[in-house]
Amino acid sequence: MNNDPELNGKYLGTITADFAKVADTLKEASYQIRKQGFSEHPIFPISKTHIPIGQLMLDRLSLNLQWNYYASYLDEFVQRKLVDSDKIEAFTSVYKNPDEFCCLFVVDQEFTNFLYVPYPED
Repeated sequence: MNNDPELNGKYLGTITADFAKVADTLKEASYQIRKQGFSEHPIFPISKTHIPIGQLMLDRLSLNLQWNYYASYLDEFVQRKLVDSDKIEAFTSVYKNPDEFCCLFVVDQEFTNFLYVPYPED
C-alpha cells in the first residue's frame, strides 16, 4: 500500500456517493464516541474489504454501499502504530472539528490516507 497525498477522482467519487448516505450515522457515532469519553478524535476507517481496524459499523454488501465503515479513534491508531506516538501532537493539531468534519481513514490497494469530509449542513 502506498500513501498518496492526492485523492484522485476515482476515490473522491465513490467516497462522496457513499458519504451522502451514511453521513448522519457517522456524525452520530462521532458524537457518541466523544460524549462517552472514548476519545476527542473519532476516526472512521473505510475499506472495500474487511480490515482489523476499529469496529465494523456499516457493511457495504448488506447496505448497498461501496465501502465498509468502521468506528475507531486516535488511541487505537497509536496502539496499532498507524500514528506514531511522537506524532500525536501533530495529528491533533490538524484534526478538524468533529462536529463539522468526518475523519475518514481510507484503506485501499492503491491508496491509504486520512481524509476529512464535511458533514452536510442540515
